[in-house]
Amino acid sequence: MSDQLDSALASAVDAALPRARADLERLVRIPSIWADPAHAEDTRRSADAVAELARDAGAADVSVIAADGGAPAVVARFPGPAGSPTVLLYAHHDVQPTGGDEHWTSPPFEPTERDGRLYGRGAADDKAGVMTHLAVLRAFEGHPPVHVTLFVEGEEESGSPTLPALLREHHELLTSDVIVIADAANPAVDVPALTTTLRGLVDVTVEVAMLERPVHSGVYGGAVGDALTALCRALATLHDADGEVAVAGLVHGASDAPDLDEAVFRSDVGLLEGVQLLGGGSIPTRSWAKPAVAVLGIDAPRVEESANVLLPRARARVGMRLAPGDDAVKAQRALAEHLEANVPWGAHVTVTPEPGIAAPFTVDNTGTAYDAARRAFAQAYGNPVVETGIGGSIPFIGEFARVFPGASVLVTGVGDPASRWHGIDESLDLAMFGRAALAEALLLAELAG
Repeated sequence: MSDQLDSALASAVDAALPRARADLERLVRIPSIWADPAHAEDTRRSADAVAELARDAGAADVSVIAADGGAPAVVARFPGPAGSPTVLLYAHHDVQPTGGDEHWTSPPFEPTERDGRLYGRGAADDKAGVMTHLAVLRAFEGHPPVHVTLFVEGEEESGSPTLPALLREHHELLTSDVIVIADAANPAVDVPALTTTLRGLVDVTVEVAMLERPVHSGVYGGAVGDALTALCRALATLHDADGEVAVAGLVHGASDAPDLDEAVFRSDVGLLEGVQLLGGGSIPTRSWAKPAVAVLGIDAPRVEESANVLLPRARARVGMRLAPGDDAVKAQRALAEHLEANVPWGAHVTVTPEPGIAAPFTVDNTGTAYDAARRAFAQAYGNPVVETGIGGSIPFIGEFARVFPGASVLVTGVGDPASRWHGIDESLDLAMFGRAALAEALLLAELAG
């Protein structure tokens, strides 16, 4: 591209940003928590708002679609010049629950700027992705240099359960040459990343039973154990003394990415003083390329409601992240077998695999689309692109790759380590928001040749 074209495009993106910021705040005010049935109508309002913004950006046609029982998604088409490639721009408009409004510095659905960051649930994940796409399309005045299909999903935070059905039912509408998924993050606000590996995710529920009914802990304790203690002993075997996952048969990989500064990492996480990091290897290896296990919840009496009785039953939900290259079905079975083998004292154990398995995924980072992205993002951010992994799981990426095997998949993002996706005080760096929009605009121009 010529310097003159670059300058004009940068000016157009700059002109689009103030309105994009205002519309982002509008979307953040809608509590589109599809995972909570109480917010189903809010999620529909959110989809309608996105559809309205797409029409305003100049879409040739806009549809709000949904699979049976699924959340509303928005599809908008922006035709480009004849013979140009088709680019699908993906983001999602549903958000995570707040984790307790009272814990936020400012109300989670009232967007608030502090120190150059916009705070609010969805400000980064992923309504910033929605508005990045729309800012770019506005910068092109609704006439991008390639064919664009905007696809904004409504149930990503619930694992995208009906996405396969949507892709089947609307296959022709969503077919594309390049898929840009704005749902990841950058290592710093001025360092762009293209995500190339994602861990998988499996969950199980384990229930331990030892008694027919609660009994007095003084009369029977000592000779008789309780189910909660037996469950805790089983859960404690999931890691060795160093914090490495102890489930047999899992893939353990390694990352060649530069190690992170441990002090910065601990600060970003909010790790308490003296608390050790788990396992061995670099932080990227531990976070992106090795499995991880966490106890996500336990059914047991609350402390203030507890009594001096031996509990007959106890139940826990266990989640396990999988290294790239692992087999999700086999790994879930290995987790179940590990728990079954490590419940002590002859206690009865039932392990139930949960649905919604997410396979790990490795992106093909070769080809002209990737080369174009490296150039465009480096130019917009002023720093070379880092190709990175993320420890999280995005199940639908593998689904896109399976349904559209000829398409190049680019995983980008508008978050950074301080964004606290899914956490308290989620936020977006507003300067990075502008860089992300410019990078995507330059990418579309690059793809147009």
